Amino acid sequence: MPANTTASSPKKKKGRRARLLVIVLVLALVAGVGYGTYWSISTVRASFPQTNGTVKLDGLSGPVEVRRDNYGIPQIYADSDEDLFRAQGFVQAQDRFWEMDVRRHMTAGRLSEMFGSGQVETDAFLRTLGWRQVAQKEYDTLLTPETKKYLQAYADGVNGYLKGREGKDLSVEYAALAFSNDYKPEKWTPVDSVAWLKAMAWDLRGNMQDEIDRSLLTSRLSDKQIKDLYPAYPYDRNKPIVAKGGIDPATGKFDPAAKPSGASGGGSGNSAAGAAQGLNSQLSALSETLDTIPALLGPSGNGIGSNSWVVSGAYTTTNKPMLANDPHLAPSLPSLWYQMGLHCRTVSATCQYDTAGYTFSGLPGVIIGHNQDIAWGFTNLGADVTDLYLEKLSGDRYQVGNEEKALKTRQEVIKVAGGSAKTITVRSTGHGPLVSDRSSELEQVGEKAPVPKAAPAPDRGAGYAVALQWTALQPGKSMDAVFELNRAKDFNSFRAAAKNFEVPSQNLVYADVKGNIGYQAPGRIPVRAEGDGTKPAPGWDPRYKWKRYIPFDELPYEYNPERGYIVTANQSVIDAKKYPYLLTKDYGYGARSQRINDLIESKIQGGGKISTEDMRTMQMDNSSEIAKLLTPYLLKIDVSDSYVREAQKLLEGWDYTQEPDSGAAAYFNGVWRNVLKLAFGNKLPKELRVEGECLSVRPADSSAPDDQLSERVRECGQRDTESAQPDGGDRWYEVVRRILEDEKNEWWQSPASRTDKATTTRDELLARAMEDARWELTAELGKDASSWSWGRLHQLTLKNQTLGTEGPGFLQFVLNRGPWNLGGGEAAVNATGWNAAGGYGVIWVPSMRMVVNVGDWDKSRWISLTGASGHAYSAHYTDQTDKWAKGELLDWAYGDAAVKAKTVDTLKLTP
Repeated sequence: MPANTTASSPKKKKGRRARLLVIVLVLALVAGVGYGTYWSISTVRASFPQTNGTVKLDGLSGPVEVRRDNYGIPQIYADSDEDLFRAQGFVQAQDRFWEMDVRRHMTAGRLSEMFGSGQVETDAFLRTLGWRQVAQKEYDTLLTPETKKYLQAYADGVNGYLKGREGKDLSVEYAALAFSNDYKPEKWTPVDSVAWLKAMAWDLRGNMQDEIDRSLLTSRLSDKQIKDLYPAYPYDRNKPIVAKGGIDPATGKFDPAAKPSGASGGGSGNSAAGAAQGLNSQLSALSETLDTIPALLGPSGNGIGSNSWVVSGAYTTTNKPMLANDPHLAPSLPSLWYQMGLHCRTVSATCQYDTAGYTFSGLPGVIIGHNQDIAWGFTNLGADVTDLYLEKLSGDRYQVGNEEKALKTRQEVIKVAGGSAKTITVRSTGHGPLVSDRSSELEQVGEKAPVPKAAPAPDRGAGYAVALQWTALQPGKSMDAVFELNRAKDFNSFRAAAKNFEVPSQNLVYADVKGNIGYQAPGRIPVRAEGDGTKPAPGWDPRYKWKRYIPFDELPYEYNPERGYIVTANQSVIDAKKYPYLLTKDYGYGARSQRINDLIESKIQGGGKISTEDMRTMQMDNSSEIAKLLTPYLLKIDVSDSYVREAQKLLEGWDYTQEPDSGAAAYFNGVWRNVLKLAFGNKLPKELRVEGECLSVRPADSSAPDDQLSERVRECGQRDTESAQPDGGDRWYEVVRRILEDEKNEWWQSPASRTDKATTTRDELLARAMEDARWELTAELGKDASSWSWGRLHQLTLKNQTLGTEGPGFLQFVLNRGPWNLGGGEAAVNATGWNAAGGYGVIWVPSMRMVVNVGDWDKSRWISLTGASGHAYSAHYTDQTDKWAKGELLDWAYGDAAVKAKTVDTLKLTP
């Protein structure tokens, strides 16, 4: 069922949307003369890959076999490393080349070449960041000759598939694009693959949005109120990943058995103290610019999380470790992940790989999975690896201390399909590119800028610019790490690979066939001389520079901890009071991780053993932590309105699980959304509130009490629905938890509306939220509360991330699928995320799920969000989605005999 059949509004006769309208009009005309059916069938099927028989692939040194199962998942068998990766490039291009092509244009800031003038601003921002330039430097100067050889082989395989193919022979999207321009894909290059790691790092960049938001909040909230909204991590309740350990004074290295070495550093933390109204327009505009950048992994970096845990064989039914992983990313069609096996027929010095798992189309190797010796999984560490710097400019120079330095500049030419090229100038300081140059709003600076009290600001003149310092803008060796991880055989070689996985900084969990389990926190994480990275820093003050990066040997890790398991779910890595370095001030708050800890502990303490099915069941746990906390208070409210009382009764006896058919879950989440709106959302500045939601508020510069205001102003929210606040995540759980016993806390005060009295206490606000939720859900789900269900509110629609997102209705019908009614929710283990400020729709998901039986590999299980194919109407376009939605897993064949038993198609590639 298509998610959206409404065509784009053709407000302008130029740019991407206008050309897309041309596409649908042409198709309508073709259909009108009797050829629409022909176009659909011939064009869609033309790009379906050959999966049987024999195909010649230039460059192979020997025959390669590609076996696909009944879900189209390929397992590749070769006799050399280069043949293996050459075949991987060919096969991924067969199934996913449109996705690969769009992705490389995005990372290079060249989307306008495909989609026209509507993408120029996005390209300009991406050119300013310079992902492609950094990737080129990595390839030229840092990567090993072996890695370059593999990247070239992969590129040759992609190009072997492209040879002689264009338009509809590649995908239906190219056939549609042909109606509006003459775009033709270029050959694939090794740097196209390396640049994808920059896109990964961007979406997993840490707290940049929080840094912006804290500054924007200063226009409406006091320092104390902002602190209320960013509470400290609850170490007393939610365990960090690493329970013990510290820096060993004798060796200077982290030791899981060492005593803690002291509190984390990171400066005074007042890097943006002081008035901030002037900077708000800059940061608001920057935030809007960030929202326009394609978020391949998650909406504006928010909600990006993951679950991964590993259990020792002492507590499993197999007596070997089990490892589970489910990264939470933005839903897309096709899914970001591509399941695959890469097998050397005989592992040797010239053919070193026998690995299987989840890959990225466009990137050789396996990102998450296992080989014959070890298994590994990833979650986002959330390290603070970005800082915004205010820069004092004077012409083409910027201030550093008492001197001025020349800005670095370069010219970038953006080619535009159907239009004239645009030339931009990219300017950079010693901290990084001036991201403020990419928005006209950022050219205007307000009256005051947030600067440290101890660091007097220079004369503002025409205003401060904003520069971005980010670890991913320095060349690194993460591509080397991918191959090293794929062939690691033990914990030492696993850690050696992790050392090179510099960006993005991830939590890595580990298990091996000898029964060992482990964890490593890798990444290039800065040590700040001053400041703590929570607000923009003064670029003119040398004290606020990055001193160095945390040495890898001093980063936390664990190996066979006494408790017998390790859980990572974006919580704090280690107690900040017991570790000398600041990793971040903005971890997730541990609701998911602690629930997983509790589920494992309850099984172990009960004397049971954990099975594959237990691991799967844990992944699908729908329990709501905030519901457990808040529902008892809601049930105590004396509700006199029978209509609202009918809804309140749904909460009686509820077990706090968010199943798709649960009316209680629907009503509770409606109440939670309205509690957040009344207590917090309506008090936030317009820059953080959801776009189009308008309120009558006090002027930002007024200090008069509400009852003495002479006038109020009307302000409308400006934030995208997927990144507006309050989003309802576990940070907000902690905010509410800390004021729940304080019945007259100022946050419970909410002004009167046209239909409701003002609230002054907790119970008054909760009662009003219950009433508002009743009316909201009546509009959404009907008058009869007994017919409500969470899944009808909480729906997932899978959208093609280009033509299926902003394209005309016809193409959306062709390319998109859904909706599916889902259970789970924000900060649940089954993290089907939604933004409470924007609505109930699903905006991030467990993008895949796997449970690895270490050592007995063929009993492992896995699933992807969509399917192997990126071709609309392929049998494998969304053939895993129904099972994924139900929490089911597929058998994961790895050994030769198991793979043969599952094989339904065999393609032979020959030299």
